[in-house]
Amino acid sequence: MKPTLYLFIGYPGAGKTTIAKAIEDKTGARHLWADAARHEMFGKPTHSKSESTVLYEYLNAETARLLSEGRSVIFDTNFNYYEDRQHLRHIASEVGADTKLIWVSTPYETSKHRAVHSGESRNGYEDAMSAEQFDAIASKLEAPGKDEVFIKIDGTKLDLQAVNDQICS
Repeated sequence: MKPTLYLFIGYPGAGKTTIAKAIEDKTGARHLWADAARHEMFGKPTHSKSESTVLYEYLNAETARLLSEGRSVIFDTNFNYYEDRQHLRHIASEVGADTKLIWVSTPYETSKHRAVHSGESRNGYEDAMSAEQFDAIASKLEAPGKDEVFIKIDGTKLDLQAVNDQICS
């Protein structure tokens, strides 16, 4: 069976990590969570461009390594830029892996409330992110293009069994 690379689009607080963990439980795929990796690598992250470059070079290499070993990978971060999604698709195709793009479509205000008021760390920030941090990330979301095949999940009411049925089939 071919390995699969799972990529996500969605605002902070949309439900991407919840879905990623459900896919991990269902498939045994390796969950690469950018937020956790950022903290492991940098302790107190600054979110600088150079820090992000180091982080994503590492995660991209780890993705390529795991896929080349025949292991599926859940790359848990905001793949909100088309160019980034294309780059990861290319990495997967080079080793014969499939790619599943998952758009966790959650209304802006719902996601913002979760990200800013939940008290949980988001996107590698120490605490809940600020409204300004949320707005900066959310404003950069590039919806899937007409050439992109994707699975759209309603993040407002996550039925994890239905999500697993839809994604892991």
